[in-house]
Amino acid sequence: MIRVLMLIFYSSLLFGCQKAAQEVLTLTQEASYSASLSHDASLAIVSTAHQGVQVWDLKQKRIKYTWHQGEGKSNVIATALSANAAYAATLTNQSLGLWSLGTGESVGWWSLPASGQTVAVANTGQALVGLVDGSVLSLAHDRQSLIKFLGHTEKVTSVSVSADGQYALSGGNDAQVILWHAHTGQPIQRWQLASRVTKVLLNDDASISFASDIMGNASLWHSQSGKLKTRLDIKRRQMTFSAARFIDQDKYLLTGTPSKEMFLWHSQTGKKIARRQVQVTKDNQNRGAVVYSVARQSPRRLVSISSQGLLESWDLQY
Repeated sequence: MIRVLMLIFYSSLLFGCQKAAQEVLTLTQEASYSASLSHDASLAIVSTAHQGVQVWDLKQKRIKYTWHQGEGKSNVIATALSANAAYAATLTNQSLGLWSLGTGESVGWWSLPASGQTVAVANTGQALVGLVDGSVLSLAHDRQSLIKFLGHTEKVTSVSVSADGQYALSGGNDAQVILWHAHTGQPIQRWQLASRVTKVLLNDDASISFASDIMGNASLWHSQSGKLKTRLDIKRRQMTFSAARFIDQDKYLLTGTPSKEMFLWHSQTGKKIARRQVQVTKDNQNRGAVVYSVARQSPRRLVSISSQGLLESWDLQY
């Protein structure tokens, strides 16, 4: 009995130490399948179950556009925003949609040869789509070109593209992380992780590559040389990432997890600087929350958006 009471006491202490967000904005009260934030957290796109894909102006706190891809119930499983907030990409298992964030109009639509899994988009509108068959499509709408990258042997789970659309990073269930030329499909670097890759990320100029696997192995490499830059100092036996973004001129790495958490890491040392836990809504029977996207809104304000439909903001000194 004493042990049980002590466990409850320490659990309460731990929960009490979790700092609540300074600001919470409900973007949707229905199920959401994906969401993405712009680099400066001024825009968000949310794929909802019944209201299509909603584009939010977070400064005005209002819906700017509503998009529909396909008929009936929304089936957009992945979303992406370009670094300059000029383009958005929406992905279903069967198709890719590319949209202008300036006008809200569709730029293009493509049917996929295999089931789509993950998407990324560059400042130029260059889009990457990872497929279940182990291939990655690289589409340049302005040049009407299509490259099919065949470097993976199993399902592609995460893709990232440099801001200029020149470089692509992909990871898959084959535990491979591959850096390649987005316009030619020529491989540049290849890294082997211990298990299935859950997240990859390029910084804007593609000088740093990041990847993590399902066992909590997370590393940053110098892209051109392929040499290890640092490993994240993860103390747990397992940790997976559902979101990642470099901030403050790549000095820091901001990550989100499928377990309601957001972490801030030092990119040079791999040390954890801060941890925050996102909320669950009181009327939602699902007590879990996947952190879909993370960003920096201002020099000391970090923002997350989760599967609970909540946009949360924290003020941090780091």
